[in-house]
Amino acid sequence: MLVGVIGKPNVGKSTFFSAATLREVAIADFPFTTIKPNVGVAYLRTQCVHQEMGVVDNPRNSTCVNGTRLIPVKLVDVAGLVEGAAQGRGLGNQFLDEIRQADALIHVADASGSTDAEGRKVPPGSHDPLKDIEMVEREFDLWVLGIIRRDWEKTSRLAEQSGARITASLAARLTGLAVDEKEIEVVVAQLHLKPEKPTEWSDSDLQKFATHLRERSKPSLIAANKADLPSAMENIERLRATGRKVIPCASEAELLLRRAAERGFVSYTPGDETFRLIQTKALTREQLQAIEMVDRRVMKVFGGTGVQM
Repeated sequence: MLVGVIGKPNVGKSTFFSAATLREVAIADFPFTTIKPNVGVAYLRTQCVHQEMGVVDNPRNSTCVNGTRLIPVKLVDVAGLVEGAAQGRGLGNQFLDEIRQADALIHVADASGSTDAEGRKVPPGSHDPLKDIEMVEREFDLWVLGIIRRDWEKTSRLAEQSGARITASLAARLTGLAVDEKEIEVVVAQLHLKPEKPTEWSDSDLQKFATHLRERSKPSLIAANKADLPSAMENIERLRATGRKVIPCASEAELLLRRAAERGFVSYTPGDETFRLIQTKALTREQLQAIEMVDRRVMKVFGGTGVQM
């Protein structure tokens, strides 16, 4: 499975990716830090059944840590998306080409509202993250729509005249998006479009088709990043009210804990609700304060960092 990590610039995508995979990537507090895609492996947590079944654990394509099975999932972190990306603005074309084969999407948003539409820093709470999410979704849909619209009049007319399945024609055109004909047939039925009369499909129908196809073929969740900042909780509740699946997360906190665990300072398995300090004497005062802040502002509030599921 390939999961794409998407979002506008400077929302913490690369920090999220690095925290999930422990791959060193460029992380900076300005837009377009990511130019080329970062690819790594993250892990999905599930309960290991070896104890329940009374067998010796011997995983071949995953790992077991203290009774928790960690299943590998491939992640790709791509450049941030801005308004006009479907027309090639920013790194839009590159972004969309790199994400097209993803089976699912993790949409990282700045829940604190501390970056504007271009990813520039603004006072926390002064920008609406819902607008960013809608923009990224809209640009993706416009890109898909642009592919569908190419020679649509000719394609729909020929399919209608020859009796060929328009769903097959669309599947061939959209094959680069890892979309199959069955998914297209389901969306056509959902929208009550007549597959035998594609010339009657309006431009509005095509726009709705692009949106529904993205929702079906690229299921996504919102990683509401920077959830530990004071302005974030109200925005998180607003995002949830839209019906989207929203997970509060603190990528910097997860990255700190995973690096601390690697060095033996804490006992922490990614996705745990808590962690345990091991070597407090080996920590500097600043390191100890940072770890205590993570415990106070993230773990005790959210029951985990939200990065590892």
